[in-house]
Amino acid sequence: MQIIDEKTEKFLGEYINTPSPTGFESRGLKLWLDYVKPYADTVFTDTYGTAVAVINPDAPYKVAIEGHADEISWFVNYISPEGLIYVVRNGGSDHIAAPSKVVNIHTEKNGIVKGVFGWPAIHTRLRAGIAKEETPKVDKLFIDIGADDKAGVEKAGVQVGDVITYPDEFFVLGGDKYVGRALDNRMGGFMIAQVARLLRENGKELPFGLYLVNAVQEEVGMNGAKMISRTICPDVAIVTDVTHDTSTPMIDVKAEGDIKCGLGPVVSRAPSVQNNLRALILEQARANGIPYQLCAHSSTTGTDTDAFAFSGRGIASALISLPLRYMHTTVEMVSRKDVENTIRLIYHSVLSIPLGEDFRYLK
Repeated sequence: MQIIDEKTEKFLGEYINTPSPTGFESRGLKLWLDYVKPYADTVFTDTYGTAVAVINPDAPYKVAIEGHADEISWFVNYISPEGLIYVVRNGGSDHIAAPSKVVNIHTEKNGIVKGVFGWPAIHTRLRAGIAKEETPKVDKLFIDIGADDKAGVEKAGVQVGDVITYPDEFFVLGGDKYVGRALDNRMGGFMIAQVARLLRENGKELPFGLYLVNAVQEEVGMNGAKMISRTICPDVAIVTDVTHDTSTPMIDVKAEGDIKCGLGPVVSRAPSVQNNLRALILEQARANGIPYQLCAHSSTTGTDTDAFAFSGRGIASALISLPLRYMHTTVEMVSRKDVENTIRLIYHSVLSIPLGEDFRYLK
């Protein structure tokens, strides 16, 4: 089964490259909705922007497959008299990765204004007599847009509250690695869209309603998933997100688990993961020759799985993750092979869910 071809990879690049910072996801979600509409019976959005495509919307039994659309970013927080812009996080933006990065400031008046995260030159940081070199911290980070003073910044249309993103774009490395910013977690939206495409192209008829959910605001507390889970009230939810490839330097596998890009999707165990649903997913992986990896979470998964699982009366939920290197940087990296196998695993898992199954432990 060919999953990613030239056409789908082109959409992936466009989707990754479209800025969708937390709270401002509408541009990316419009692109996603336009792509997925041919494979769904209906689509809708909620007040805060979460987008949903539905197959069999009138069916009483509902299955959701979900990813989140938002990317980490920054907010303009303070403009100094000298015309430098200080920031606060919008999500878990990595302060270590910021110095020397080019940024796009999204202004209401003048569209995108370019800037750079400045940082003192190495020569000035390493003068004799300085005991310890200053390291980047959020309160030390500043953006320079080339203005001479605060009035120059304001003239450019920049104001407190403007959102800031990185312009880095999608590319393929080594023939089979996808690289870019915001793979966390636009890959999720891409993968669930491919599930819908495969269902349509393979002529599969589902006995239940399938809700493809592309949620907003995961990076600041799973807000979109909390809202949409109460709107849809699905019986089952399979969430897909990214997880850390722990095979690169300076990561303790004893603490983080042993996960590597190229070895397959990761199936989680956690309090929010319903074990019978998890068993169904693993059974489908084995039955269809899909390689997989395992990981454990001591309390929460830190993903939208937790929001779905504990919504309302409780929703049988599971998490299938895509191994990713360099999370929350502008060079996040995943394996194309893992992407295809994650799509296959979600696809076969959806097809194997019995109509009306509640997955209870005790019946």
